[in-house]
Amino acid sequence: MTIQNRDEFLNQIAKSLGRPVRTKVELPVWKYCPQHEVLKNASQDELVEVLKQQCENIHTTFVQTTTADLPNVLHQVVNDYGGESVITWKDDRFEKFGVKKWMENLPENGIHFYEWNPDTPEENIRQAEKANIGITISETTLAESATAMLTSHPNRGRTMNFLPQKVIVLIPKSSIVPRMTQAAQKIRKQIEKGQQVPSCILFMSGPSNSADIESVLIVGVHGPVKATYIVIEDQ
Repeated sequence: MTIQNRDEFLNQIAKSLGRPVRTKVELPVWKYCPQHEVLKNASQDELVEVLKQQCENIHTTFVQTTTADLPNVLHQVVNDYGGESVITWKDDRFEKFGVKKWMENLPENGIHFYEWNPDTPEENIRQAEKANIGITISETTLAESATAMLTSHPNRGRTMNFLPQKVIVLIPKSSIVPRMTQAAQKIRKQIEKGQQVPSCILFMSGPSNSADIESVLIVGVHGPVKATYIVIEDQ
């Protein structure tokens, strides 16, 4: 990519500010960093409890299980959400979590199942739009705000995050960190190592909501209107 007229642009800004052009910015060393102290010494179990409590505040159903019992738990949540249709990412971790076979058997229970296909983008959107339930996986989970970090990928489309009516997010226990601070640090380390960063990183805190009118919280403004977090203890 070619940047045109950059020097002229920067020179004009520097002139207006009455200082030389700064082409290199050094990260400041802050005297106080309170963001690093939040839940600093919390154990993984304590972070799970913080996440659970925050889920109540954001109207999100919290479930805790093991890999062995995950198919049964998913089956129950899908039924509670009315079944009908399920869309998932194309993700090898579903096999690791022991739910791949359960997903493939959904049509036998009268539930339409669709797996994201990077070769058919228009069909992916159509399926996501009409899906009752979407199942995704959190990359990093923020206990403080009960937020799941979902990253885009050719096999994990962005429309999966907001077009289905309901969403189920699988949360490996090991993915839970105190807050946004740790998620930002993780992304920064990827950039410093020259690793490819996803084009879209979504931080989702439960179902859609709005409090724009007199600060009255309305949940389910658009998709997803309901959300369930399933923490997998042994992952």
